[in-house]
Amino acid sequence: MAALEEEFTLAGVPLGAGPDRLLGVERSDKTDQFLVTDSGRNVILYKVSDHKPLGSWSVKQGQIITCPAVCNFQTGEYIVVHNDKVLRIWNNEDVNLDKVFKATLSAEVHRIHSIQGTEPLVLFKAGAVRGLEALLAEPQQKIETVISDGEVIKWTKFFMVFKHPVLIFITEKNGNYFAYVQIFNSRVLSKYTLLSGQEEKSFVQSFTASVDRKFISLKSLSSDGCIYETLIPIHPSDPDKNQVAVRSLLLKAVVSDNARNGVAVSILDQNHIAVLGASLPASKECLSIWNIKFQTLQTSKELSQGTSGQLWYYGENLFMLHGKYLTVIPYKCEVSSLAGALGKLKHTPDPGTHTVPHFVNWETSQGCGFVSQNSKQSKRILRTRKVEVSVQPEVLASKQLLSTVKNNSEKHIEVELRKFLAIKRTPDFHATIGDIVTGLLGRCKTEPSFYPRNCLMQVIQTHVLSYSLCPGLMEIALEKTDVQMLQLCLQQFPDIPESVTCACLKIFLSVSDDSLQETDINTESVFDYGDTIQDEKMEEQIIQNGFNPEDYNSDKESNEKPQDTKEETPSCPVIPKRAALLNAILHSAYSETFLLPHLKDIPAQHVTIMDWICLLLDANFTVVVMIPEAKRLLISLYKFVKSQICVYSELNKIEVSFRELQRLNQEKNNTELYSIEVLELF
Repeated sequence: MAALEEEFTLAGVPLGAGPDRLLGVERSDKTDQFLVTDSGRNVILYKVSDHKPLGSWSVKQGQIITCPAVCNFQTGEYIVVHNDKVLRIWNNEDVNLDKVFKATLSAEVHRIHSIQGTEPLVLFKAGAVRGLEALLAEPQQKIETVISDGEVIKWTKFFMVFKHPVLIFITEKNGNYFAYVQIFNSRVLSKYTLLSGQEEKSFVQSFTASVDRKFISLKSLSSDGCIYETLIPIHPSDPDKNQVAVRSLLLKAVVSDNARNGVAVSILDQNHIAVLGASLPASKECLSIWNIKFQTLQTSKELSQGTSGQLWYYGENLFMLHGKYLTVIPYKCEVSSLAGALGKLKHTPDPGTHTVPHFVNWETSQGCGFVSQNSKQSKRILRTRKVEVSVQPEVLASKQLLSTVKNNSEKHIEVELRKFLAIKRTPDFHATIGDIVTGLLGRCKTEPSFYPRNCLMQVIQTHVLSYSLCPGLMEIALEKTDVQMLQLCLQQFPDIPESVTCACLKIFLSVSDDSLQETDINTESVFDYGDTIQDEKMEEQIIQNGFNPEDYNSDKESNEKPQDTKEETPSCPVIPKRAALLNAILHSAYSETFLLPHLKDIPAQHVTIMDWICLLLDANFTVVVMIPEAKRLLISLYKFVKSQICVYSELNKIEVSFRELQRLNQEKNNTELYSIEVLELF
């Protein structure tokens, strides 16, 4: 389920006139701070949580900023280009942009891209790309022409794919669109012609994209009001050849086809997409969130003052122009499930937000037509469906589904299962779900190639299963190394045996990082693992909780060189997706007696990353004291326990003193209404 929260205006500052009043909104190197660049002369740094600006810089009269300002995350400096060729670099202490670093380039700049983990990249209007450092070393270097005459860059996006910078930019020429993908570590540039497919000719109004290990998923909002998807390989089979990529229909009629301006689209996560524009059927401008997986409209917010069609998102905030003001709308997208997509989850919408579940007509062959609740035809269809369901008892529907499970294809079973889960639950619903799972698992055993993963995931999310009801479910998930399903089972099933929990743990520890990156894993339980920042926060928290290890450390070497302690602080040894899987293990129920024997089977190199520290040390003590990887852990534990003992000892002394004070106060019954007493503690 998705929800749009109450909007607010950043400092209530009007941003001028014109169709494109903003050039961009970009992240700063500080959390919750953003650079806002207007289409004139100004760059403003805002802190979103405080709703106020922190700094403002302007180019002088006669100059105009031509691309959004960005932050160089490696240095903390800001970069902007004015008059197409003049590059400026400054920091928070600078006041006048005319006096900061300046570099005049030999070609016109389209925009600068900057993200965490790599240096900023400069994309020129001719399609060439340069790293910032190489460009500053020789600002007047010759810039080659990459795109053909007449091509104009319409949209760009910069990604990091396993520490490899990847840039995609879309060009347009005579109504035809082309995609260029460049991988910088390998210097590979690929060109794709974007074909429209079978639909009528239409022009693209907005682009957005997401990336995984193999493909860039390019999504486009066209003038016909539909969203299309194009999968572009990151590593092409023949980079030197002009290749073709065909787009396919993803969502139908998300905005009015009469809306020529003021539309935008932005991917929020794997299952949700934000759309800005005039919605159907009222043709009123609004911001809406759609569930791509189930093709349903989750929520929408009407924009009474209109919008310019500019939309940015960072973290859990959507930035857009509402009227003449830059507006921030926080949003939340929960884990995608059938119940959430159909509006069955409990949710209290904010004032002004309308949660409108538009139901998909699953019986259509394309699976992308939806039924509008506001049309008369839709009411007739829905009423007809209700009559059909009432005529056929739920028992007959369940029997028909069980028959489908035994004989039909995975896709057909998935469609029929969705229909079954959408009808009203009967008293025997739990038993029916158990029979469905039993049928699916039984067919998996007899047909090794049959693995209805989507069906099993849907059934698990009904919240009626347990391990004892379907023990074979986790068994086949372990066999298939399906970590996403195992995570879901651990979160849903209350009665998982300790042996199965440990089997899941072994899988979570042994699966490669590359495989995890390709898997859709719920990471809500994981914090942002910034090594140094996280370690510093933990140290501050420990000190605030009543002790500082350095104050009680009697180690002479540590006292002489306290700076070495910070350098030796271990960082998180796993990626966030693996950490989320381990959290699912840690939150599962267990018994020490039954868990302990199975923990002994964990490989020694994996023992030092778990939170069951006491049990793990008990089960693997003789191994832990021998392996080099555990030395740092044992030293940290020793220092921690030693400091805690010192703290508890001091607290015990104070406790005795307070008890004595309490006794003295009880003995003095003749105390007047006001008195001053001096008590000496020895």
